[in-house]
Amino acid sequence: MRLSNLADYAVVTMSAAARHCGGERTSAAELAAETGLPAPTVAKLVSRLSAAGLLRSVRGAGGGLQLARPAAAITLADIIEAVEGPIALTQCVEGDDCAVDHTCSVKPHWPIVNAALRGALAGIPLTQLAAGPVPAGAVGRASPARENTLSGTSA
Repeated sequence: MRLSNLADYAVVTMSAAARHCGGERTSAAELAAETGLPAPTVAKLVSRLSAAGLLRSVRGAGGGLQLARPAAAITLADIIEAVEGPIALTQCVEGDDCAVDHTCSVKPHWPIVNAALRGALAGIPLTQLAAGPVPAGAVGRASPARENTLSGTSA
């Protein structure tokens, strides 16, 4: 399974927007410049991410783009679903016709698989994605700072 380029770019764009969290608002043009993504692509993503309730556009003096909710409350699953729609590995789960639907013994299991995949993606907050690169060897395990954040203790 592989994300589409647009979903990948949405994650990059939201990570850049999250780095402005708590500061001044930003614009689609600034996000494009920061990420190196084409401005028309970022504008398209801003529209989809805003429609999904992940970004908010503020008009007037001092206006611009900002996260619609705290970065910690936005997950990788939220971002992907804003661009791709519901997370599902197979089409048959969405009710599409399948040639072997009437004899398929696997179909009842796909919702469980999809829920597990969505749960894994929902466990990755935007704050983690915006924090920067993960050190080599740290993939698959939380950093001590992340573990403290999750447990509610401080280092």
